[in-house]
Amino acid sequence: MAKFDLTAKYCQYLDRHLTFPLLEFLLPKNVFDPTSLLRFILETVKKTNMVDYTRDIRERLAEEIMAPEELSLLRANVLVTLKELQADVAPLMKCMEELKNPDTLKDSKSVIHALQQTLDYDIIQSAQKLAKYLYECGNYNDSLSYLYICMLVMEPNDKNYLGVLWGKLAVEILTLNWQTALEDLTRLRDFIENYNFSPIQVLQQRTWLIHWGVLVFFNHSKGRDLIIDMFLYKPQYLNAIQTMCPHILRYLATAVIINRGRRNALKDVIKVIQQESYTYRDPITEFLEHLYVNFDFEGARKKLHECQTVIMNDFFIIGCLDEFIENARLMIFETFCRIHQCITIGMLADRLNMKPDEAECWIVNLIRNARLDAKIDSKLGHVVMGTQPLSPYQQLVEKIDSLSVRSEALTLLVERKHKAKTQEAGEGHWKYY
Repeated sequence: MAKFDLTAKYCQYLDRHLTFPLLEFLLPKNVFDPTSLLRFILETVKKTNMVDYTRDIRERLAEEIMAPEELSLLRANVLVTLKELQADVAPLMKCMEELKNPDTLKDSKSVIHALQQTLDYDIIQSAQKLAKYLYECGNYNDSLSYLYICMLVMEPNDKNYLGVLWGKLAVEILTLNWQTALEDLTRLRDFIENYNFSPIQVLQQRTWLIHWGVLVFFNHSKGRDLIIDMFLYKPQYLNAIQTMCPHILRYLATAVIINRGRRNALKDVIKVIQQESYTYRDPITEFLEHLYVNFDFEGARKKLHECQTVIMNDFFIIGCLDEFIENARLMIFETFCRIHQCITIGMLADRLNMKPDEAECWIVNLIRNARLDAKIDSKLGHVVMGTQPLSPYQQLVEKIDSLSVRSEALTLLVERKHKAKTQEAGEGHWKYY
């Protein structure tokens, strides 16, 4: 499994606090040596102020545990710094207390205006430092309070505003507030697209956002649609995936497979998988290639078995295991049925990695739930397929999606060319003078 594990690649684009859940998840999986993983966690946690977590990792390593005096000294140093930072933001907290009356709180704009008029910029910087320090201590909820104030008071053109946006998103993820995390992800994406970054900087920002986005999308109820919309149908983010992180195709492919309502995205994601197959392959992307490009049902069956192992050892998509297997089997079945009108249950069971009795029950449930136009001949052990023409509505939806993607790509191309011409004209003007 080590060759399919993406943790090492993924951690390059995460804040160190976000890496701890991934590494802890891997420990009991025995994909890597647990002692080596614990040592890596210890080296990472030493760069934070999480004293208790450091002690816990040392105990699990059976290393020499810190002496009580050393532990007390570390805690005391952290508390001293914390008190100093809290003293710096005392005027801010006093101002917040004064604004806590019902009449003022009715209008959030008046609160923001009052804070901006009353507070010195140095106090806002101190609040950001305190939020960062609390975050490094693992006190995420208290950190969130200060980050929220900073986000309200700071202007978007402030040099520290971007850091506040990233910090708030990290805290919302770590505290499992997925709805707010999605709102922060959207806010951060809009900021990145509208800020005056250089081409390299914007590519780096998008790449980080893609990796943090996977955490949010696979934990939010609407995430399975949103990940497809952002990663597949926003050309700038698809370009970032193809350029910087093709391993994200694992999660895009998984989202398409488990999302029955987005089957129209299959053609597009398979096209991207084929384009990037020379840089990245894994059982999940190969499963789609075997099934829809090569029509190799035996290969797809073998890859489905490998997919189960990959998903069980992947922090982000382990919760989708049952849905993935169910939908992958359905995709194999649907594709097989397009080619054959009459199929033996034994053959289907073999293709789906199921026992014949189990496969028959599964097909009966499909027919009963009106998801399959077919009949079962129990005497002969056959499944006889009915005709399943593509509905005009589905054809229209697929054409509209395709046109939407092409239109967006053309718009971006026109804007890029217009911007280039404008810059050339400006350079010519200055050369003349």
